[in-house]
Amino acid sequence: MSSPTQDKLLARIAELEVELRERQSDLKRFRDELSKANIRLEGLITRLETELKLAHVIQKVLVPTEFPHINGFEFSTKFVPSHISGGDYFDIFEHDDRFRFGVILSSSSGHTMSALLLSVLLRMTGQLEARRGSEPHQVLHEMADQLNENIADNDQADLFYALIDRRNYDMRFVKAGQVVALHHNFITGEVQSLDSSLGPLGKAFASPEQSHSLMLNPRDRVVLCTRGVIEAQNGAGESYGVERVTRSFLSAPKRGVHELRNHILYEVQKFAGHSEPARDQTVVVFEVKDKVIKLAKS
Repeated sequence: MSSPTQDKLLARIAELEVELRERQSDLKRFRDELSKANIRLEGLITRLETELKLAHVIQKVLVPTEFPHINGFEFSTKFVPSHISGGDYFDIFEHDDRFRFGVILSSSSGHTMSALLLSVLLRMTGQLEARRGSEPHQVLHEMADQLNENIADNDQADLFYALIDRRNYDMRFVKAGQVVALHHNFITGEVQSLDSSLGPLGKAFASPEQSHSLMLNPRDRVVLCTRGVIEAQNGAGESYGVERVTRSFLSAPKRGVHELRNHILYEVQKFAGHSEPARDQTVVVFEVKDKVIKLAKS
């Protein structure tokens, strides 16, 4: 005959068995829901990867590969795409006034901002050919207005736009954000950073009231690099930075713009251990040819 203590113990064991079956049932439902969630997540990741690859391909296709031949200047460009974060775009184009041409280099915070900026850039560069009187700061102001209607608060873009007049080799330019712009004066041997107090294009962007001006001389060089170049990191997490770009500029071979461009990118890749770039990397180099004749303004 069982004692009261044994009866209580058996009753408690029965309760625990019921609780265990309930927990096992809950665990099975949780695992089933987790399995379904994992399937949905894998599908979402697959779609996102496909969309990112498509955006990457579209961007790569839209980045120009052929540029107009502009007397008195030599150009060298290189676009190194990143499968992690994309958003670079550049173009070199003539205006309707064939003595003037433009150089644009931009870098966006991500694919969404890149798509918006790219659509504005393509539209603006097409319109610029017939807009001979527009100063770079006016163009930048219009770009900012068109972007501001559609971007989110955290969307940002860096941009450099220069308008060069071959009659007097005056380069009018604006720079927003972290585009590296360096000018090498062949006569003095000095490298000048074309700095700007402007932050990146975004919701809070304040357009400048005027463009900067720089007189170019024979054999002067200008180097432009996007944020992906200066933010390339080594194994210790150290960024390449503007100073290293400047040193690469000064230590580059003197044979031509292509060697200079290749040297800068090689130094960046060597610093980063030849790893996959975390952002798109673009380098644009142009040089004023040795024998040029400055034309009087018409």
